[in-house]
Amino acid sequence: MIALLVDDEKHVRNALRMLINWEDHGISQVFEAENGEEAIEIIEREKPQIIITDMMMPVRGGVELLQWLQANEPTAKSIVISGHDDFSLVRHTIQYGGTDYILKPIDPDQVNEALAKAVASWKKEEHERSRSVERNIEMNRIKPVYWDRQLSGLLDGPGQNPDAVRDLRTDWGLPAETASCRIAILSMVTMETKLKNKFGRNTDLLFFSLINICNEFLHRRSRGAAFRYWSSNEIVLLIWGEPDNVPALLGDINEGIRTALHSRLDFGLSGGHAFPDGLPAAYREARDALRQRNLLSRGGWIHEAVRPEGLQPRRLRFSDFEEAIRTAIRSGSAGEITSAVQAWFDGVRSLSAITLEQIEQWRGEADTMRGRWIEDFFPDGPEELLAELRSETGSGQTIVPLNEQGTLSLADWQQELTHSFIQLSKHLLKRQHREKNVIYDIAKYLQTHYHEEISLQDIAGRFFLSREYISRKFKQEFGTNLSDYLGSIRIDKAKLLMMNPNLRISQVSEMVGYGDEKYFSKVFKKMTGCSPNEYRKANQPIM
Repeated sequence: MIALLVDDEKHVRNALRMLINWEDHGISQVFEAENGEEAIEIIEREKPQIIITDMMMPVRGGVELLQWLQANEPTAKSIVISGHDDFSLVRHTIQYGGTDYILKPIDPDQVNEALAKAVASWKKEEHERSRSVERNIEMNRIKPVYWDRQLSGLLDGPGQNPDAVRDLRTDWGLPAETASCRIAILSMVTMETKLKNKFGRNTDLLFFSLINICNEFLHRRSRGAAFRYWSSNEIVLLIWGEPDNVPALLGDINEGIRTALHSRLDFGLSGGHAFPDGLPAAYREARDALRQRNLLSRGGWIHEAVRPEGLQPRRLRFSDFEEAIRTAIRSGSAGEITSAVQAWFDGVRSLSAITLEQIEQWRGEADTMRGRWIEDFFPDGPEELLAELRSETGSGQTIVPLNEQGTLSLADWQQELTHSFIQLSKHLLKRQHREKNVIYDIAKYLQTHYHEEISLQDIAGRFFLSREYISRKFKQEFGTNLSDYLGSIRIDKAKLLMMNPNLRISQVSEMVGYGDEKYFSKVFKKMTGCSPNEYRKANQPIM
């Protein structure tokens, strides 16, 4: 803590410094002033919590200093030490918040007791002030969430939340006679790239900033409330009064956004609807206004819920190009993928109009197909790879790539989609290469360990793969199942061993991994068309 001694007599200030146990009271710095004027300068600069002052001083006296303290630094605690036993001075001390009036000569115990009381009083009040600040911060943090919930409830079903209408009248100035309103939605999916990059992944801060700007304009004119709609994670503006002037109001809000964030945003605007029962319909209308606007043309920032005459875009389905793109991804050729995606965008560029509604449909189709391809290309994981690939499929919210003019950038979208498919193809090639190596490692193991007792379970355990996976991939790579492949190796080795007339059939059987001679003979005949003895007789070398 900091203390200030104010007295025009130097020896009094020196005596106070010596008589007071500053450290015991938690005071680490002590400043001095000769009069009230000098004291005010120090108080404004150093912000002391405790002021010990004389009353009768030149330039500006103690009464004036106490009066100034009450008006400008009311949290500071003051103690008066005076040589005048004057009731009017005591009265002024009490009037202006002084905690004690001590007469000179100074009694050490009395002044230390007074200081202890002043310090304790300041600490208690400071604790209350801190708690009050914390409560206010918490309330300011909770209040937007509360209003988001209340107003979101009006869009979900006005009858479910009658308190929201009452609170709008009490806290937001909604006129009691309000019978209709309009809904506007601020589009986050068509925001300019520079604004998106400015906030990065901190979307909560972006929402907070935009809602504050909107409400600054709405509150100033008592025209409505902006909030975050929980069901769709959008910014919604509920606007009442002067329905014909709402587009102009939104234009002013957008100009405020441009001034603060150096960017503009699109608004979808409904017509007038009954309040509060018509709010859900008004919301859908405003949303349709955004989703049905032509993204190939700027055409202003405020989009009202009227589909322009003739804006009935030709149907084009991403799924019509599925097989061509899928084949290109399997080919592993970036050029083939680029060409396949180009064919899709040639179709897109032939359209006279493209809406957000269409883009949502196309992205949904593309994400669904990509998810299906992932399951097809990587049926056995690993799970980490599948999670990574699925995370690249989509975030659940459509983001529209825009150029600097705020219209749809087909070039950026084409580049994004092409890159996504090329990356998927690279993952596939890498997996195929790794799988092929593993399968050949298994084949090599069989070729060198054919004489041992080997089961599919043994192979699965050795190579950390499932039996089903090995069986399927082995058949795909070699055109035969693993047991037949192993049997073929064993029979070929047996043929060579039987060229040695000194080896009995039973010995040959054991040497190639068959512990049962009868079973060996059965397999041999099945694969060669003759028994081991018949084969030996027919292929006995000429000596």
